[in-house]
Amino acid sequence: MLADHVLFIDGEAIIVDKPAGLPVDTPRDGSISVENHLASLTFGFQRWPLPVHRLDRDTSGCLLLARHPKAHKRFGAAFEAGLVEKQYLAVIEGVPDDAEGVIDLPLGKISSREEGWRMTVDPRGKRAVTRWTRLDVKGGRALIGFAPETGRTHQIRAHALHGLGFPIVGDPVYGQGGAEMLLHAHRLSVPRDGKPPAAATAPVPERFAKAGFEHGEG
Repeated sequence: MLADHVLFIDGEAIIVDKPAGLPVDTPRDGSISVENHLASLTFGFQRWPLPVHRLDRDTSGCLLLARHPKAHKRFGAAFEAGLVEKQYLAVIEGVPDDAEGVIDLPLGKISSREEGWRMTVDPRGKRAVTRWTRLDVKGGRALIGFAPETGRTHQIRAHALHGLGFPIVGDPVYGQGGAEMLLHAHRLSVPRDGKPPAAATAPVPERFAKAGFEHGEG
């Protein structure tokens, strides 16, 4: 039950640690999604909470839900304005030469019958900026901390490949797939007027430890 994964809750917000493999929206195949769990996340409220943003199906970690429409609107505006602090952890299939940097590559969507759709670098696309830090290196792979300043679809996954030159381990679209994708929304902090931020840290998942990166912070 997703109710067992609550990291933060008050009268406006709930932050849950979304498991990898659970989509936020109901997929076309009708399989279980976050939407199927909303009724169990009311915690005394009549309204079901609603997701404010999206995480990819295979990405785990901090997902913000708003407990009423006014909060949903305010939180959505904070995301649009780039005021939300987001920190992700990922293991990539190689080791960048630099210890840190900024990836500033615009992204656009492409689609083909053979490969489906994906995001790629496109000068006519939407601006996408991601700060990154190399946290640990083991077995020819690197643990990277990503802090996206914009919120484009597949931004971190595409920037890992096109900006650092290495896909995220297990990425079925930008890499080889074949294993669990090692991408985790580790921290989330949403500013609020007149009160502390809605903020949480999601524990580093077991699949990172299995890949040799137990602590997540190097």
